[in-house]
Amino acid sequence: MFVMKGDSVTLHNNVETDQQEKIIWYFYSQVDQDQWSFRTRIAEISGNLSFICTDVQCNNGTERFKNRLKLDHQTGSLTITSIRDEHEGIYILKSISISGTTFQKDITVRLLVDMLCVKEVSVSVKEGDYVTLHTDVKMNQQENITWLFKSIRIAKMTRNLSFICTDVQCNEGTERFRDRLKLDHQTGSLAIRDIRTTDSGFYDLQFDKPCGNGKLFFIDVLGVSAAERDEMKIKSVKEGESVTLDPGEININNLMTWYFNDTLIAEITGDQNKICTDVQCEDTDERFRGRLEVNNQTGSLTITNIDTTDSGLYKLQISSRSSSFSISSFKSFGVIVTAVPDSGLSSAAVAGICAAAVAAVLLLLVAAVAAVIYHHNHQAKRNDIRKQSNDQVKGVEVLSPNQNETLLMDTTNGSNPKQTATEIPSETPM
Repeated sequence: MFVMKGDSVTLHNNVETDQQEKIIWYFYSQVDQDQWSFRTRIAEISGNLSFICTDVQCNNGTERFKNRLKLDHQTGSLTITSIRDEHEGIYILKSISISGTTFQKDITVRLLVDMLCVKEVSVSVKEGDYVTLHTDVKMNQQENITWLFKSIRIAKMTRNLSFICTDVQCNEGTERFRDRLKLDHQTGSLAIRDIRTTDSGFYDLQFDKPCGNGKLFFIDVLGVSAAERDEMKIKSVKEGESVTLDPGEININNLMTWYFNDTLIAEITGDQNKICTDVQCEDTDERFRGRLEVNNQTGSLTITNIDTTDSGLYKLQISSRSSSFSISSFKSFGVIVTAVPDSGLSSAAVAGICAAAVAAVLLLLVAAVAAVIYHHNHQAKRNDIRKQSNDQVKGVEVLSPNQNETLLMDTTNGSNPKQTATEIPSETPM
């Protein structure tokens, strides 16, 4: 949750107090980038209202909020008035029901010093998409760049590239993204591949300078069924015929790139002068030699006079970009080309040859699909390993997993705040 300094903010409980035995609010503040304060009880209310306290009433000598806390006696919601810098941190709600069931959730409150310094961006994507959040700057124009997800550091890069980390390298034990993050070493832009519904939330881009043109991204990841996510259309065609691969409804203003077994074979842009096929595109082997046709209105790809060697996996990447983010989605097609046998053979022989050809091509296609899936699942990881090796040669220091974000032990009950956080269901920030 992001609020302006001086504003009031209400942290909602959404449960009537008469349904609860006890409601307790705790507070953690961040001492520095790698250390958090002790947990402090700042408010408590019993279900029968026999006990109510806030701030100094709950902890003698603790006057951080100085009469700025208001506890709703009906719901247990907590309001902080005239919020200040020292009120920034994690607020933990612990609710104990009459039956004894305990519920916990955390709410992170951060201050925006100046709305002119932070650009807010919202985007909706589908599960499985490849999303890039842009900084729109060059490294020589900025100081250190830090990315936070729900106030947890997930990526960091210094201006001179002496320190770079992503995900678990930034916080030991925090493996939410599991090698799905990629940090652009030139711009600091953050890419998330194979995005998931659990990745929904606020992504905070910060620079180590006042009013450093930071950005606050909110990503809403829409779930899709497993069948839709893994869908691959199969096309069966005879040698010498034509086949059209139609992606269905698309935005014709998007960049559309066709690949055959990971080789670029066609590209369609909103500019008619920038459409290419086969040898006109980069990195092609002239396999199709004038046999490809693209429709810039539908994005479809037609292969004419098809050959058995054209059997395999065809993939369409659909990309859209704004100044703040890029989104790529993918559609897959399996093409099976059966050879046309010598016309002098009997019908039974023809049928047998066709059946054998189809079976062989299917086996090849399955192998190709498996190889492509394996390639995509591990390509980013291999690229990162190679990049880190190159960086180490240049003197780049990669963060040790032992350098992690830590919370101090709870002075009240000896609990570790990190352990407490693992018990708390993740919550999409308000």
